[in-house]
Amino acid sequence: MIRFILRRLLMMIPVLLGVTFIIFGIMYFSPGDPEDMVLGDMATPEDRQMFRDQYGLDEPFLIQYGTYIKNIITEGDFGISYTTKRPVITEIVDRFPTTVKLAGLSVLIAIIIGVGAGIISATRQYSFIDYFSTFFAMIGVSIPNFWQGMMLIILFSVMLGWLPASGFSTPLHWILPAATIGTSAAATIMRMTRSSMLEVLRQDYMRTARSKGQKENIVVWKHALKNALIPVMTIIGLQFGSLLGGTVIIETVFSIPGLGKLLIDAIRANNYPMVQASCLFIAVAMSGVNLIVDVLYAYVDPRIYSQYVRKKPPKIVKTKEVANNA
Repeated sequence: MIRFILRRLLMMIPVLLGVTFIIFGIMYFSPGDPEDMVLGDMATPEDRQMFRDQYGLDEPFLIQYGTYIKNIITEGDFGISYTTKRPVITEIVDRFPTTVKLAGLSVLIAIIIGVGAGIISATRQYSFIDYFSTFFAMIGVSIPNFWQGMMLIILFSVMLGWLPASGFSTPLHWILPAATIGTSAAATIMRMTRSSMLEVLRQDYMRTARSKGQKENIVVWKHALKNALIPVMTIIGLQFGSLLGGTVIIETVFSIPGLGKLLIDAIRANNYPMVQASCLFIAVAMSGVNLIVDVLYAYVDPRIYSQYVRKKPPKIVKTKEVANNA
């Protein structure tokens, strides 16, 4: 297992290099100059040239990219923000805990609702609960997050006055954005859980377990759910990884100072170092989540774990007769 993890970590290196090269190229060849956004229209040509000399913007593309990668590897320097004049890694670290908190709460709500509804819907197929859960899943997938967020603000903040409409400083501020993202993600998880559970419940070993007198709860939770978790874990990992990149729309609707809003503001301002570092940070977070999910596969399914365990050669036991003949 350790060899598998090390191999995956080594495979992340070319992926991250590819991400940095693509993002760097997009920002370099995109129209517009950062000095126009930072200095404004009243800046003199001398001020513009001084800005470009300070950040090395007059260098060719490959030299700028090589310098950027060298600074990351040797000094851990991801650049200075054009707007705040602070290290971009400091800005990202300040915003990342808010994004992690929002992503964690949203995924927790999605797992509780999605997995629970999917199990009940699969075990009671074609019942009223099944139809209601399927209808809920279709609604959750179809409704845009920004519209759902605004409707929740109007209902619970404007009309009822129960919850704050913006910010993320107290537990009351967490409820609306986490519920908005969580219910949408729960719809996808519910559909995957239901289809995976239905496939497992029709297997022969499920009938064997019932024929041995196992209780239905044990059959469902111990035998069926454990074997149906692999695709469900994949969906949950993808949801959590994408949320770690910042939920741009929800953070904008609820005015949450997270990583997604930071990235959008940096793109609008042509803040090259901030955009590049944010995208690299998102790629690292997504790759890390995928690695964790792959490791969890081995602990959920023993068949996967056996592929990474080095098998010992069988011992050769000599009997007395064979030893005498020898």
